[in-house]
Amino acid sequence: MDLGRLVVAVVLSAAILHSAVVGAENHHVFMDWEVSYALRSPLGVAKRVIAINGHLPGPLLNLTTNDVAHVNVVNTLDEPFLLTWNGLQLKRNSWNDGVAGTNCGIPPGENWTYVFQAKDEVGTFFYRPSLGLHAAGGGHGPIRVNNRPVIDVPFPRPDGDFDLLIQDWYNMDAAAMKDRLDGGRGLPPPDGVLINGMGPYGAEIAFEAGRTYRLRVSNVGARTSLCFRVQGHKMLLVEAEGAYTAQKLYASLDVHPGQSFSVLVTADQPPRAYYMVVSSLFVGPELYGVGTIRYAGANEHPPSGNAPLDERSSHNSYNRSMEQAKSIRMNLTAGAARPNPQGSFHYGHINVTRTLLLRNDESVIGGRRRCTVNGIAFANAATPLKLADFFRIAGVYTVVSGWPERRNLTLGTVAIDAAYRDFVQIVFENTLPSMQTWHLDGYSFFVAGMGWGKWSADARSTYNLVDAMYRSTVQVYPMSWTAVLVYLDNEGMWNLRSQNLERRYLGQELYLKVSQGNSSEVPDPRDEMPMPFNALLCGKAKSLGSWYKSGPSPA
Repeated sequence: MDLGRLVVAVVLSAAILHSAVVGAENHHVFMDWEVSYALRSPLGVAKRVIAINGHLPGPLLNLTTNDVAHVNVVNTLDEPFLLTWNGLQLKRNSWNDGVAGTNCGIPPGENWTYVFQAKDEVGTFFYRPSLGLHAAGGGHGPIRVNNRPVIDVPFPRPDGDFDLLIQDWYNMDAAAMKDRLDGGRGLPPPDGVLINGMGPYGAEIAFEAGRTYRLRVSNVGARTSLCFRVQGHKMLLVEAEGAYTAQKLYASLDVHPGQSFSVLVTADQPPRAYYMVVSSLFVGPELYGVGTIRYAGANEHPPSGNAPLDERSSHNSYNRSMEQAKSIRMNLTAGAARPNPQGSFHYGHINVTRTLLLRNDESVIGGRRRCTVNGIAFANAATPLKLADFFRIAGVYTVVSGWPERRNLTLGTVAIDAAYRDFVQIVFENTLPSMQTWHLDGYSFFVAGMGWGKWSADARSTYNLVDAMYRSTVQVYPMSWTAVLVYLDNEGMWNLRSQNLERRYLGQELYLKVSQGNSSEVPDPRDEMPMPFNALLCGKAKSLGSWYKSGPSPA
């Protein structure tokens, strides 16, 4: 199909899509967000950060299943900017994913409106910047996707809902971090830990005695795994990144970079003030973020006693952390976005059609330190891969059917050719003596197994093929492997990345090009949405924009 026929077909598809997906029957949520620089000093050192509508964290994006979000982002920074929606699946709509492989950056002084549907999902998520090292300077905020009223939630309605964004924090700004990494040096340990953008004892939430509250906790930091706990209270884990969990009480929970979960906490202790504690894991020196939970009517101003900071020996253990991860299971009898139970999809009975073994490492390429996946450090192109694919622009990226490890380390802009509706096993193998965390945009996957050392096919005998957690971000422990199973039912160009910001910046990411394999045909809008008419165009696609946007009227 030539480009002219492609334009006509896509315009007609857009007309169909307008009535089918963005119709009046869906509830629409409209947000206007201005992105700007601001000065903040959460640890006593002033730093230029990225604020949204003047706030850090930014505003809550509060949706209900199947809502259509319209988020108009005005960029007042002095460089391009993008937001990505960590954990939202954006069904059939990688055009709004907000990463460099799918979207052109919003230029300084301009705006762009994301439009996407929270299709068939619920849960706790967050948004954050995706370009360069912007995420180290803020620009993040919470996302909730609530159940529709006709779908039961597998626990009594809580008396309150609180979003807690926890993170490691660097006093150096993003520009200084970039200079350091570009110069071949690694980032030092972070300077502290924040709760909702605030330093020690700054964050505070209110409880009433006898009530139960939902705490939605997300690790929005640059690279550090964190441990969350509430003094004197047990936490009932109920949800993680859009899947309801088998309910189990925990005294503390590990939250790795990019991960989110929900716990229920009952105010069943003597009415006074208590500490919330967030401590760093697996780095030295150990760092703490401390907030306060205050019972209504309690006269005591600070919590009594010292904050529970003396648990490092029990918390800083890779074995303990892995065992906790394995203990988190999916609730098979609960419905989520739909009334059918989560356990009705029997993933353990599906034959794996393909295995991708992805091994991360560090090396020197071209005289510069790089982070690699199977010997390739990803290099972002001036033209987003999604635009190159749509306009049939050659030379922007390479499509590979497999991903063998390369002996000759190299830079590359690579996408894996993945067949629509395949059931794929992805094995992440970490060869380094430090933590790794991986995230796949557009999907959740079943975390089937974890183990020490190198993965082999025999490891499948140890997998959980019944009630493994279904989430979008998974940790890989040092010198170990993690295996996930994913059903590729979301057509598009999807980013697979390290959630360690330093490693991603140095090359640890790639893309999955999920399609039905016929590049000469326009995707059916039931399988993949057409390019939006407000799409920003850049690189080699910039000169093609007027042709597309002035195409024939669908009428």
